Amino acid sequence: MVDVVTPEVRSRMMAGIRGKNTKPEMLIRRGLHRLGLRFLVHDKRLPGKPDLVFPRWRATIFVNGCFWHGHDCRLFKLPSTRTEFWRNKISANQKRDQAAIRMLEEKGWRTLTIWECQIKGRSAEEIKSVLQLCRNWLTDEPVSAHQ
Repeated sequence: MVDVVTPEVRSRMMAGIRGKNTKPEMLIRRGLHRLGLRFLVHDKRLPGKPDLVFPRWRATIFVNGCFWHGHDCRLFKLPSTRTEFWRNKISANQKRDQAAIRMLEEKGWRTLTIWECQIKGRSAEEIKSVLQLCRNWLTDEPVSAHQ
């Protein structure tokens, strides 16, 4: 299948995709801040530069986009063009994610991953329950928080 836009337009479109301060990330940040939780953002001192860092609880939260991190959900679909390129790119992202989480856990940090599909297109009540899950996870110290 041929791309429907010119290479210049595609390049401009791809350049506009953000890795930080995405809509799902900002939604989670605002919600947790409203709940009284304070955190650092994108701390470069930690492996993987977690989206949210809670030093008080030695905990980190990653807010991942389903496409870029290859989540097996309704929002992920491998592109039909340049399939091998995208498969390799997404696989590399997943390996980098796993390595960062492993290094954080080795340093004594807990990690939680929130997926875009958990909040995209959801009602305010459903988002509130995700925020409450985060709050409980931070304060209750569960054994495992990855989904």
